[in-house]
Amino acid sequence: MRTTACVLSKPQLSPTRERPTTLYWLIGAASLPDVDSGYCIHSPAPAAEHFREYGPAPIDGEPIALVFASDGGGHLFAIGFSGQVRKSTTASWFDDFEVTASSLQEFLEQLGRRIANHT
Repeated sequence: MRTTACVLSKPQLSPTRERPTTLYWLIGAASLPDVDSGYCIHSPAPAAEHFREYGPAPIDGEPIALVFASDGGGHLFAIGFSGQVRKSTTASWFDDFEVTASSLQEFLEQLGRRIANHT
């Protein structure tokens, strides 16, 4: 298995702190190529570079939504002000995004279950 992660610390997430900055405080980046089709939590530098290049993810009701992760199929994961994590319906920055987790914590818990079921 070639799963790697850079864990910076392990405080509990709380609904008021679930933002990309919290994610990067917890996890610098993660490469999970062997889990399902693969997952990657982008480090802050590429996430910021993609934001400058492509702008925020086009999610209705979210003034700014940052793409912070992707899967091996090219789908993107974004988080906005609401705290919901959304997944692109196609491998594109410009198509629809659907809710995949109600919070960053739920997203990470789902990913954790995928990792646990993979072994």
